[in-house]
Amino acid sequence: MRLLLVEDSVPLADELQPTLARQGYAIDWLADGRDALHQGAVEPYDIIVLDLGLPGIPGLELLQQWRAQGLSTPVLVLTARDSWAERIEGLRAGADDYLTKPFHPDELILRLQSLLRRAKGLPNQPTLDAAGLRLDEGQQSVWRGHESITLTTAEFRLLRYFMLHPGRVLSKSLLTDHLYDGANERDSNVLEVHVNHLRRKLGRTVIETRRGQGYRFTGEGV
Repeated sequence: MRLLLVEDSVPLADELQPTLARQGYAIDWLADGRDALHQGAVEPYDIIVLDLGLPGIPGLELLQQWRAQGLSTPVLVLTARDSWAERIEGLRAGADDYLTKPFHPDELILRLQSLLRRAKGLPNQPTLDAAGLRLDEGQQSVWRGHESITLTTAEFRLLRYFMLHPGRVLSKSLLTDHLYDGANERDSNVLEVHVNHLRRKLGRTVIETRRGQGYRFTGEGV
């Protein structure tokens, strides 16, 4: 899942980025609202973490402009001020959730998972279940029955995206846009390698190739 972190505090961004990366997120970090206004509107992010106290364009104004442009990406707002008036103003501007600083990184992770499931119309539960597989985001683990399946970070990230979109044909360009950050790994050959590794570990029928279209997570038994 591709995540945009808009936060001008370098220490906080430095703390959050490895935590989010360990949870399988591909992260782009921006510290200025002016940069975020453009990038958030043109890049296909799955979720955005937005601080309100930004230079350039304040976070609330940035959120209002994104929503006015039709951006529907879930946005979790970070704020240092625990004010009901500010929360209401932010929700009216289009925020999907709020988190008050200081916060525990685990709470941020759980809120992000909940927002993503809500956006996909999935039940808010700790695991994804399909095709005889159980994927636990919190534990970063995949199980088939009682058998634990070892995946690399890239394989886990790809499988999670497939399981969040069961039955949907996903093009190679869409997958690379949503799974990799703006600077790394944007190579369809790399994606093919990861798909083949997943098939070897999970069974070839789980991921179907649609020639000229992309891939589909079939939901069929392994």
